[in-house]
Amino acid sequence: MKTSRLLQRELMGISAVWWREFKVFWREKSRIVSSIVQPLIWLFLFGSGIGASLSVENVHYRDYIYPGILTMSVIFGSVFFGLYIVWDRKLDVLKSVLVAPVARISIFFGKVLGGCTDVLLQVIILFAFSFLFPAVDLRGIPQALLILLVTSVALVSLGLALGSLLESLEGFQVISAFLVFPLFFLSGALFPLDERLPSWLTGLVKINPLSYTVDGVRGALLGMNNYPYIMDLGILLLFAAAMLIVGSILFSRMK
Repeated sequence: MKTSRLLQRELMGISAVWWREFKVFWREKSRIVSSIVQPLIWLFLFGSGIGASLSVENVHYRDYIYPGILTMSVIFGSVFFGLYIVWDRKLDVLKSVLVAPVARISIFFGKVLGGCTDVLLQVIILFAFSFLFPAVDLRGIPQALLILLVTSVALVSLGLALGSLLESLEGFQVISAFLVFPLFFLSGALFPLDERLPSWLTGLVKINPLSYTVDGVRGALLGMNNYPYIMDLGILLLFAAAMLIVGSILFSRMK
């Protein structure tokens, strides 16, 4: 009976933190709009401009980078979610949450769920535009969404880990940008992974876990993948598990 009550309390704590994070996101209309507009600018301005003179395997360049831009939305939205840890600490909101009779790891998982919910809502809105890309197979959306969900869990955990270590908003922005942009540009989101790439660049792309996000999503939506879907998903599950462990440890030790 005591174990049951303890479990119920922890689950209530997780759901309360999740609901709080969701309400914060929903109230920030400008954040929602910008998270949708920025990927669309990449797709229709950058993609159409480059696509006027370039296609990849007879697929319009704009269609080709669609999976990469979905991944970009997850990368930026997930990692920068950790900024709220720093902000809450400055406002002493986090202090009041941490003194609640709930384990810190439950608070951490509540925040991970909140961050993933925010990011997936953005991705689902972007999927609503998929009919504008003729090469996209709509039947692959569930598989693509699963890949993006696992990636979001990993990167929200990474963002929370960074937020737990840093006390300055400026410091978080600098460090996260230092991580985010290489992760994005080395994921193959904007270019095909073939023999024309320099060997050093190919090596960096292969060790970047987000390369397997792009590959999995591109395989699901366009049928243009370099690795089997199950391999992409397996690597991302290992990455997510590692980030959950690291993030929960750092969050638990945060002062």
